[in-house]
Amino acid sequence: MVPFSILDLSPVAEGSTIRQSFDSSRRMAQKAEELGYNRFWLAEHHGMPGVASAATSVVIGHIGAATSRIRIGSGGVMLPNHSPLVIAEQFGTLEALFPGRVDLGLGRAPGTDMRTAQALRRNMEAGAQSFPNDIVELQHLFSPADEGQIILAVPGHGANVPIWLLGSSLYSAHLAAMLGLPYAFASHFAPDSLLDAVAIYRERFTPSATLDKPYVMVGAMGSVADTDEEAQYHFTSAQQQFVNLRRNVRGPFPRPRKDMDDFWTPMEKLNVEHTLRYAVVGSPTTAEAKLSQFIKDTEADEVIISMPIHDIEARLKSVELFATLPSFKKVS
Repeated sequence: MVPFSILDLSPVAEGSTIRQSFDSSRRMAQKAEELGYNRFWLAEHHGMPGVASAATSVVIGHIGAATSRIRIGSGGVMLPNHSPLVIAEQFGTLEALFPGRVDLGLGRAPGTDMRTAQALRRNMEAGAQSFPNDIVELQHLFSPADEGQIILAVPGHGANVPIWLLGSSLYSAHLAAMLGLPYAFASHFAPDSLLDAVAIYRERFTPSATLDKPYVMVGAMGSVADTDEEAQYHFTSAQQQFVNLRRNVRGPFPRPRKDMDDFWTPMEKLNVEHTLRYAVVGSPTTAEAKLSQFIKDTEADEVIISMPIHDIEARLKSVELFATLPSFKKVS
């Protein structure tokens, strides 16, 4: 048994509004807290009509105000898009509003296409190259202020917000190990380097002031329903979204389909099924078999699940059913 957490993108479902997306995220977080999930994280993406969590810290505040115990945070903030000072101020504010509940997960990718990245008004190449230094700067900004320190994060200094490193490559594993940070691997959409990255992180981990031993969280897409067929039906929305991403087709999060064969090509099907091979889709029995093997293979300390389900009631049902699985460790 390991703690389960949820990764949400506030999906803008086809036929709904952005406001409804935020309401659905709120309901999902409240249900997760009630059932004993550990964290509810939101991810920064830009320029995607199907994702409403671009202003990540603002949406985290919305979730924090609607809950009282569950940890809240980012999975993640794409640090090259921002100055460390701005992020320290934003998450220092969140920590002041919701003390002891806020996590800051950091990623190196822009979370968008390159033209939109340029519109964010940051030098993306320099930002990615300075990522390790920006993390160290951010840690300093969160620390108690030194006497005579000129640059202060207010709010922020002294907040000691836990920093996580997120990644989908071996680079992130080396960096998380070197800095002694908890590590979350994006195996829900980038499965290929998972086992190698986790092994490198554990082997090379250096204890730090914030963490004395490695801590690994792994990601999985998920759709659990009463039957395998129903769960697979709901999961076709995520499959369509991945095909659309590769086709550069932008739109809201699609409704599920009864048959995918008239939507994707054989090669697209192969690519998507490879990308989503760690997805946990099915009845509770099917889901537990897949999930328990995933946890065994990775020896994960925690699992974070993204549930890209179009209908909010079906999404809430999936949240409930995941919490009934034998692998689920309830957090009080």
